[in-house]
Amino acid sequence: MQAWQVHEIGEPGEVMRLTEVARPTPGDGQVLLRVRAANINFPDALMCRGQYQVRPPLPFTPGVEICGETEDGRRVIANPALPHGGFAEYAVADAAALLPAPDALDDAEAAALHIGYQTGWFGLHRRAGLEAGETLLVHAAAGGVGSAAVQLGKAAGATVIGVVGGAEKAAVARGLGCDVVIDRREQDVVAAVKEATGGRGADVVYDPVGGQAYAQSAKAVAFEGRIVVVGFASGSIPSPALNHALVKNYSILGLHWGLYNTKNPKLVRHCHEQLTELAARGAIAPLVSERVPLAGAATAVQRVADGVTTGRVAVLPALQNGAAA
Repeated sequence: MQAWQVHEIGEPGEVMRLTEVARPTPGDGQVLLRVRAANINFPDALMCRGQYQVRPPLPFTPGVEICGETEDGRRVIANPALPHGGFAEYAVADAAALLPAPDALDDAEAAALHIGYQTGWFGLHRRAGLEAGETLLVHAAAGGVGSAAVQLGKAAGATVIGVVGGAEKAAVARGLGCDVVIDRREQDVVAAVKEATGGRGADVVYDPVGGQAYAQSAKAVAFEGRIVVVGFASGSIPSPALNHALVKNYSILGLHWGLYNTKNPKLVRHCHEQLTELAARGAIAPLVSERVPLAGAATAVQRVADGVTTGRVAVLPALQNGAAA
């Protein structure tokens, strides 16, 4: 089969190589899956760079989220067991963790449902306790993680303010349903949030960016607000001033979604049931901005790493043969 492999650490576009390899052999409790679609996540780029908390042994195939097909023809969502990731024609995954792909979503959409939407659901509902009528501020609202939070916030009855960089991403954020869109390149984010909320600030802030975005979050959060720290796509990990949190009465909440797979896997399945229902109602639908063939995976991962994409980019091995999934 064909698979992208990383033999050395570096930029995805430089170190990912498409090679012919043997199909992976499932270990105990694992299954072999034909990859119907693989969604590109920022951690894929971080792994290539050697900067992710999970560091698979070299050589490895990146791709942490797929829609796959079992040997008996079932369409499932899975997190491949590294080092045999999803940017390949076949991958392996833990059988106990497989989730049914929602009928309402095509392969690319189903592949993009899992990590981003589970992270959003756990962050907004489990950690922050977002309530209908509250104001949600989402950084990088046009990106893969941010777009999921926007849709989930709207589905929960919140007023959603999206922060983006540039006019193109602003248009995407509006299309996702943001009530207010702030272009950080053209506007003062904190002032714009205060204006949109009558000076009160945002009840919940969803931050997958870190760096300057977190500094803005601390200034724009409301009394008894909650800042959910999801990631550091900016490359800068902030050091929160806890005295500021004390004086303003706000909470700083960390979220590492992957821990729930080991600490409370039943809750992951419950979340998937909730997401499947929302997808069936049309309340959420992953924004897949690009569908690329397997041969284009390295270039696509690099573009995600560079922050120039919107929504999700999916790799579809079948596109090599001219067939869309």
